[in-house]
Amino acid sequence: MNPNIPWKTRGNGAISFQIGKGKGKKTKIGEINNKELFCYSEKTDNSLEEKEIINIIENQVGQLARLDDENTNSGFVLLKKSPSFEVYEKTAREIVDLNETEELLKSLNAYFKGYKNQRGLIGATASVAWSPKYDRTFELIAYRENDKWGTKRFVDDTSTKNMDKKFVSTFDNFDYENKHNRLVPSSPCPILFGIRGDNEKDLIDAKSIINSEKVDCWLLFESNQGTDEHLRKKSISSVKPYDSVIVEGIVNSLPHTIKGGHVIFNIKDETGSIDCAAYEPTKQFRNIIRKLVVGDVLEAHGGVREQPHTVNLEKIKIIELKKVKEKVENPVCPDCGKHMKSKGKDQGYKCIICGRKSNKPIVKEINRNLKTGFYEVPVCARRHLSKPLKRM
Repeated sequence: MNPNIPWKTRGNGAISFQIGKGKGKKTKIGEINNKELFCYSEKTDNSLEEKEIINIIENQVGQLARLDDENTNSGFVLLKKSPSFEVYEKTAREIVDLNETEELLKSLNAYFKGYKNQRGLIGATASVAWSPKYDRTFELIAYRENDKWGTKRFVDDTSTKNMDKKFVSTFDNFDYENKHNRLVPSSPCPILFGIRGDNEKDLIDAKSIINSEKVDCWLLFESNQGTDEHLRKKSISSVKPYDSVIVEGIVNSLPHTIKGGHVIFNIKDETGSIDCAAYEPTKQFRNIIRKLVVGDVLEAHGGVREQPHTVNLEKIKIIELKKVKEKVENPVCPDCGKHMKSKGKDQGYKCIICGRKSNKPIVKEINRNLKTGFYEVPVCARRHLSKPLKRM
């Protein structure tokens, strides 16, 4: 979902699945309780009554939802007809009102239940509305044994690197520069590790390479992670708080570093201007930002904060680099062949022999150590929805 919502859940995600009996071609998608789990190319009518389905779901939510956490506001929906894809798009990009979601669910004759402030209903509804219309990735999630939940995980870094190098269809596995194993979540949740990629069969093979504590069970998910589906192209004047945007503009101020190590600069287009920020967690990406100069043309990709009203950069695309020149030496008098002397700051030059004047010193173009194209934040700072350059 929209990663900029300030009242989002911890993971800000939702899961949907179809219930019923399958038929036709089957594909293995997991192992639970030492039993293989399959999905099917076709479905028959539901084998369970709606009331029975509701009882199962309510029982599981009651057991497993961390409702004691102030940021957990779960919800589930049961639908026979999927909402439109536009419902998902709005939830991934904008702010959705809970009343709007509830009215939609009622119009679709859905059964739904929300917990606490009930905002989980918004994500649940959007998850059912999503489909791989434009893009998709996959994630294989391996889960821990119950008695290990909340304790320190063991997932071997070396095996993660070996997997990363062997399976090129996977992405965001390991941050080599910052020595960060991206497979492993930072929260004390039941997940042991998650491998993301473009090929679901590769993920199953990749799992076998990871050296870790015992995997209790695993499941394969189809996902919108790594797709950039949260981003929309907008003019600067139309950018609102909590948007996820792509804005093109000209660098309007030199990047500067503020307290905390965050790097800020301003861009403008014909409609207005806005600050862009590479925050400290983006690590070496800030060094790219520091090389920008006034006059460079770029696209800023990222989420918009309310206070301060800035674009929190996920990546940039440099479209045009301004040529920067520096003075090498004073101009040479064409008559006398001698270097002229400076008349003072911004006052030009004068030959002390013949008096000839010039305002043009001898200059050379500086190597900017930058090229046009995309630059992204490191793996350790990547948002789940952000498309890595590897996929572009």
